[in-house]
Amino acid sequence: MTRVLPRKPEPQSLAELLVRAQALAGHTVAEIALALGASVPSESCRAKGFVGELIEAALGASPLAGDGPDFPHLGVELKTLPLTAAQRPKESTFCCSIHLTDAVQEQWLSSRLRRRLAQVLWVPVVAPRTLAIGARRVMQPFLWRPNAAEEAQLAADWEDLMGKIATGAPPTAHEGVLLQVRPKAADSRMRAWQVDDDGPARVLPLGLYLRARFTATLLADAAARG
Repeated sequence: MTRVLPRKPEPQSLAELLVRAQALAGHTVAEIALALGASVPSESCRAKGFVGELIEAALGASPLAGDGPDFPHLGVELKTLPLTAAQRPKESTFCCSIHLTDAVQEQWLSSRLRRRLAQVLWVPVVAPRTLAIGARRVMQPFLWRPNAAEEAQLAADWEDLMGKIATGAPPTAHEGVLLQVRPKAADSRMRAWQVDDDGPARVLPLGLYLRARFTATLLADAAARG
């Protein structure tokens, strides 16, 4: 569902972005929506993606970022991280869609995924399914840059997964240490047009995701740093 939310102007510096993010900590979705002059959907079927869009609007993420990070001039990607009541990631985190041409032509160092994960602002939100959308609460945001070991493993996963897609044998969700490939569609009947050497074809849309066990580690590390 397409929503147009009141949006703050883009932050002019990383420091300004981090101040805005810190200001959200401890507030509920309803409180943040009220401050923006937005309405919280009353029906769960209309609320899909609302929290992420609200956080983007509150922080001033660019609506024109396209394949780049959400704050292009800062080189920062924004990721909302939904948590269970026990404050564990509920699911894997979508990073970017996969195109057949990417799998064949892209290199890790110039890939869309690497650009998006170079610097990520994580905004955790306690969001158990039993809790009303408006009552869900933002926890302490944190900035993450992959260290050398993390980048090496991300690169290894990316090269392995994309290599298999390029050969026409999409990997299963069980493959990959930090990354996994999953369908990026509401159901398995959905198809998207992609073009390869044999011409256009309708294929199941795929995406690259960060595993929940990895984002749980990032969350724990951020909490330990205080």
